[in-house]
Parts: sequence; C-alpha cells; structure tokens
Amino acid sequence: MTRYLVPLTGLFLASCQMSGTSGSQSRYLAAYGPRQDQRAKTDPGAAMPDDTSYWAGDGKSGSPLIRINRAQQKAYFYKGGELVGMSRISTGKEGHNTPPGTYKITEKDRDHRSNLYGIFEEIGTARVVNDDADMSKDKVPAGCKFVGAPMWNFMRFTGGIGMHTGYLPGYNASHGCVRMPDKMARAFFDNVQLGTPVVVE
Repeated sequence: MTRYLVPLTGLFLASCQMSGTSGSQSRYLAAYGPRQDQRAKTDPGAAMPDDTSYWAGDGKSGSPLIRINRAQQKAYFYKGGELVGMSRISTGKEGHNTPPGTYKITEKDRDHRSNLYGIFEEIGTARVVNDDADMSKDKVPAGCKFVGAPMWNFMRFTGGIGMHTGYLPGYNASHGCVRMPDKMARAFFDNVQLGTPVVVE
C-alpha cells in the first residue's frame, strides 16, 4: 500500500432596495474575478503573491490523487504516488467547514456558477445591490436578479463542495469549497477525471 506523505438583459421592472455593500468592489466580484465573457487568462483569484504553488505534472503518468490539508491550507496533486503539484488554497470558514474524509471527483464544470451564493443586481443596469447574497435566506428584491458566484474549473467531490478558482486571502474563508489560484485550478481540472480520489485532512 502506498503512503502519501505531505512535505488545496431583461426588462427593468422597479428599483431595487440597497442591501449589503454595492459597487465594483463587491466581495463576490472581487473574489472571483471578471465575468465569464471578460475572464482573463491571468489569475483573477490571487489576493497575495503566490511563491509556493507549482505544477510539474505535464508528461507524467499514473493514477491521480489529491490531498487537501486544511491546517496547511494547501492541496497536493499526485500521479502514480509521485507529488507533481501543490497549490495554496482557502477552505471553509467556521460554520462552513470543508468536511474531512475520502471522496471522489463526481463532476467537472469549466464554467460553473453557484446556485446558492452570489450577488443581486438590478435588471437593466447590472448595478450590484447586494454583493453577499445567500439564496437559502435572502429574497431577490423586486427589479433585481440573482447572479451566482463564478466557480471556474469546478471539481465537485462531495455534496455542493468542490475545488475551483477563487479568492485566497491567506486563511480559510470559503463557504466550504476549496478555492485555488486560477492557474492551479486549471492545472488540477485538466488532470483529474471523474472518480479521482480526493482526501481531505
């Protein structure tokens, strides 16, 4: 048995009532980068310089496996038991913890959006009126619509939780998902298949 040692346009109806923080500095817009049609090839999720993440898995063979270390806030990618990549991550904050356990990748979606968390924006103007909308408890104001938070390169591994491109403030801050720098989320996404094991510690 191999052991892995770790050296993560519509019709304007009415004016929305303002709630939360608005404007271009919204947490969701800042956290997840440009919208899909404006997405850059650069890393929209980085909040701090990333001098630790790397990818050396191109051309390597072997069965993939991902280990997510919540204490270190890092994810490790193995091929055939060999460590070929490591990424800084941001896992779930208190009350939305990323659950420990052994899972498998059950879905891959390059352009995924959350159906639970995101923003409310005014129909016709796209003005953000609530940048921290939670569809489990917030009602969409009249004249507004819900826009799910982008979760590019989404790799679901349990329930509504997966790895994806996202904002990394340097600590666990997500709603349970595992956020990664865009370049690393793309590398992981391109090298996993449905059924790839994911170990969360």
